[in-house]
Amino acid sequence: MPSRPKNASVVAALVVSAALGLAGCKHQVQAAAPVPSAPAPTQKQPPAATPAPDLPPQTDAAPTTDSLPVTATPPPAPPHKPAPKKPSETPAEPAEQPTRPPAPQISPQLSADDQASYERKTSEDMSAAEKNLAQVAGKQLSAGQQDLAEKIRSFLSQSRDASKSGDWARALNLAQKARLLSVELVNSF
Repeated sequence: MPSRPKNASVVAALVVSAALGLAGCKHQVQAAAPVPSAPAPTQKQPPAATPAPDLPPQTDAAPTTDSLPVTATPPPAPPHKPAPKKPSETPAEPAEQPTRPPAPQISPQLSADDQASYERKTSEDMSAAEKNLAQVAGKQLSAGQQDLAEKIRSFLSQSRDASKSGDWARALNLAQKARLLSVELVNSF
């Protein structure tokens, strides 16, 4: 048990006796003498015969049934938190969520000349990526090469969707990614 300073034991005894006195206890409560503990190596031990000034004087009489010894009790342990519940094996039906409209796409306002330039570059990059995919279509692809080819197809599809919605900056960006990856795929053979 960790050692407590004498003053803490005295304070605890006084708090308990005050609480019992306020609760209307008819019995007279007398605090027990504090139990001396081993002092820390750097502290001087006070003389054992000197009573603490906050305690009532001790009598040598045997305790009667009207007096109860009071001892300091350790603070209660913190409540035990239950383990988190594991998800059940049977999936619960998902709650219906309100449908939200898709988030608006923010794209830069392009002049007519810039838009025509973006359209042309997007078309060129998409054509180059598709030609490179056609070159490797009949070849045996490794797992890494198959993954690369799938990414190229995904970028091409996303680029087409962006161009249909008029987001030419995004369409060009995706087409460029598809073209660069397709060059990498062709060079891997």
